[in-house]
Amino acid sequence: VQLQASGGGLVQAGGSLRLSCTASGRAVSSYFMGWFRQAPGKEREFVAAISWSGGSTYYADSVKGRFTISKDNAKNMVYLQMNTLKPEDTALYYCAATSRRPLNGATEGYDYWGQGTQVTVSS
Repeated sequence: VQLQASGGGLVQAGGSLRLSCTASGRAVSSYFMGWFRQAPGKEREFVAAISWSGGSTYYADSVKGRFTISKDNAKNMVYLQMNTLKPEDTALYYCAATSRRPLNGATEGYDYWGQGTQVTVSS
């Protein structure tokens, strides 16, 4: 599967953005999908994940209550709705996929990665 993230941009603190991940080559319903981010000088970190059917979701503590991951299997898309954005959310955001059950609370074990989309939150 090939993944492409989009929807990033510049937003003021407190604002919202919705990221999209387009999958081609195979249905997203075949994959456990995740969002990750990497800020300059920092390691990549888990943000959110959603199961094959979309029935289960997982979030990093830092985004819980502010971000929502969703999946539209008919459109073969995965979304990350980001509300109440903070400057510390600034990062390059990636979508990822695995056909297997990911590890460590859905934070590890992804096999496919897309190119990132930049999110910048100004204070």
